[in-house]
Amino acid sequence: MTERTYANDVLVSAEWVDSHLEEFQDEDSGYRLLEVNNPTVTDESEYTPYGEGHIPGAQFFHWEEDLSDGTTRDILDKEAFAELNGTHGVDDDDTIVFYGGGRVPNWFALFAFWEYKYFGHGDVRVLDGGKPFWVENDYELTDEVPSFEAVDYEAGGPFEGIRAYRDDVEQAIESGIPLVDVRSPAEFTGEIIAPEGLQETAQRGGHIPGAKSVPTASVLQEDGRFKNAQDLEELYADAGITEDQSVVTYCRVGERSSIAWFVLTELLGFGDVENYDGSWTEWGNAIRAPVETGPAED
Repeated sequence: MTERTYANDVLVSAEWVDSHLEEFQDEDSGYRLLEVNNPTVTDESEYTPYGEGHIPGAQFFHWEEDLSDGTTRDILDKEAFAELNGTHGVDDDDTIVFYGGGRVPNWFALFAFWEYKYFGHGDVRVLDGGKPFWVENDYELTDEVPSFEAVDYEAGGPFEGIRAYRDDVEQAIESGIPLVDVRSPAEFTGEIIAPEGLQETAQRGGHIPGAKSVPTASVLQEDGRFKNAQDLEELYADAGITEDQSVVTYCRVGERSSIAWFVLTELLGFGDVENYDGSWTEWGNAIRAPVETGPAED
């Protein structure tokens, strides 16, 4: 029997990144390395701060301050996204590799991957295992902050087919489209509203009716790298999620669910997966939005 392989070549190893360090530091190489995190919600015991050491050539994007709009509580609009990249010397045809840390490796980096796909960036990849794997395996770190000449970045899209809104979720409930809730079991049942130590951003606990619980960490090996394709396929199949279905993923604010979106879309090759980035912050605050509590039904 042929071993199941990932659908797309979007994961890169630490060895691969290490072998391309010169390109990541070269102004004209067409390679850019972006460390993405949200330090305001990440404990230093879980993540080596950018200023204390990062992969040579990496620039830092703050998930909340750089990739989001605090006024609209939304992702950047197309113009702001283009300006962010252009200012940092990131061209629209560059090969971009994202990485980050946090309670789950690449927690915010994979949200960035999803956002770049939303705006049509062609060649985006992810360091498997993220910064924790890089640090734990003694790869090179530096405190030197790179600077690249500004360029004109042309954003595409937005490609709405990978994004779900509240109306889409309501239709999914009515149509029986699977919803994947990646939050912790305690969040799913309504015992808690947010992960320990984080602000409660919703008025109610629980989950969207009919959602399946597939916690984020379940897609990873102990070292923080992704499980192989066969194990991932079986994990979702056990939850009743198969590639012949449309799927909506969600979490608290859309970042953890971007990991599930990445696994289903990029690693398993599902053709119709949307990330509901409004997630529980929107749904748990919405008037008359139906909510269920307790464990998932078999």
